[in-house]
Amino acid sequence: MYTVTVAFRDDKEYEFRVHAEDIAGLTRDSAREWLHEEFEALECTPSNPVGKVLILDVILNVAKYGGEPRFAQGGPWARRFAASVALALDRPVVRIDLPGFVVG
Repeated sequence: MYTVTVAFRDDKEYEFRVHAEDIAGLTRDSAREWLHEEFEALECTPSNPVGKVLILDVILNVAKYGGEPRFAQGGPWARRFAASVALALDRPVVRIDLPGFVVG
């Protein structure tokens, strides 16, 4: 099981538990591909305009540009985001801190 938390402010964070059934049929590559597709679809601006866009930059920007309402609703998009982050990073606990713009 994975836990992915997306924090928008100190008092506004959303936690998603990702279970085996949530990632069934997904691979690390398909998770990264989905994140990159969302990065493009949301018209995210890379933090570093020169060079390769790193997966952490993609994750931070997709969360930021995806917006708090999607996470507050906890619908399919937010659950897919959490599952994709869990697989892409393969860490049991991930905290996406948008005010600090860091993934920990």
